[in-house]
Amino acid sequence: MRISTAQMFNQNINSVLDRQSATNSIMEQLSSGKRVNTAGDDPVAAIGIDNLYQQNALVDQFVKNIDYATSHLALTESKLGSAEALVSSTKDQVLRAINGTVTDNERQTIADELRSSLEELLAIANSKDESGNYLFSGYETGTQPFAFNTSGNIVYSGDSGVRQSIVASGVTVGTNSPGDSAFMNAPNAMGDFSVNYLPGQSGDFIVESAKLAPPAVHIPVAPEGYTFDFTDNLAGGVQLEVFDSAGTSLQVVANFDPSSPVDFNGISVKLDGMPAANDSFTMAPATEVSIFDTLNQAIAILEDPTKVNTPQGNSELAQILDSIDSGRNRIDFDRGIAGNSLKSVESYKSGHADEKLINSSALSLLEDLDYAAAISEFEKQQLALNAVSTLFSRVSSTTLFDYI
Repeated sequence: MRISTAQMFNQNINSVLDRQSATNSIMEQLSSGKRVNTAGDDPVAAIGIDNLYQQNALVDQFVKNIDYATSHLALTESKLGSAEALVSSTKDQVLRAINGTVTDNERQTIADELRSSLEELLAIANSKDESGNYLFSGYETGTQPFAFNTSGNIVYSGDSGVRQSIVASGVTVGTNSPGDSAFMNAPNAMGDFSVNYLPGQSGDFIVESAKLAPPAVHIPVAPEGYTFDFTDNLAGGVQLEVFDSAGTSLQVVANFDPSSPVDFNGISVKLDGMPAANDSFTMAPATEVSIFDTLNQAIAILEDPTKVNTPQGNSELAQILDSIDSGRNRIDFDRGIAGNSLKSVESYKSGHADEKLINSSALSLLEDLDYAAAISEFEKQQLALNAVSTLFSRVSSTTLFDYI
């Protein structure tokens, strides 16, 4: 078979170019340290490498979210811990004030201490994070959550939103504690109603509990409120009559016994202690109490000479002590949520570190270059390229005149 000069040149040039391409490919691998630099190097491995890089990118984002969540949860847990300790100290202050040997000046000093504690608690509740956002305002991070209104009461201006951070596929963790939950919505220690003890009280008693009593049917009359009047029953005891807000008599107990609860209209009320004739108190619905309102009430009682060391004042202070306990427990509950979330994100971060280590090992197997094998292949391709180039140069320079 005859081979034309053009055909010979094309074949030899193609051989040289193929060897050059193979040599350049190995040089690129040696330069990058990667066996697969393009999908053409190994299509199957390239797909696996791309998936692993995507997984690692997702893990990196999860870790960033976890770092953000950890920072905010740690700060939240710390602030709530400070608030819990502060509220506990206010109970000790109120207990000191109840002591009958305390003078008026000492009682005023305790009231001033409570006011300072209230202001310190308010400062904690208005804490900011490193970005200047309010910790306890829910979604309204730019709005100061707590402030005094014109009536001297502390009101909440945030919302109940819990900001979520994605820490793993399909897993979100709350990174904040709304201020209304931590400071405003403590369960009422008495149950479903608050009590207002009235001036002139002479009996030594407190309302131990006042709550709805299912399955009894409760039918409120708006505005809902109840008055408990105690009168002399002319038999050595007292008679109790309960009225609703419209003045309708709901229950009469001719011979009141504080060891037995008073049940009416689906409500059960239990007293501790014995009221005297002409004593009276009112009740209104209240399932939650604010720790700020509780401390404000304690200060008001201690600064009111008409209530100090009176049965009315003592009953109100006893109720306040229960509310302080409830407020502290609520803060502790929210602190526990932050602590559990903090522990959870740390666990997810550890899992992500393990996942990335596994992915990196798999990537190494798929794309990392075996330098010894690559150098041997490079030497082989160089030798082949030199041989082809030398042979081509010799063949291309041969003419018919060399044989004449």
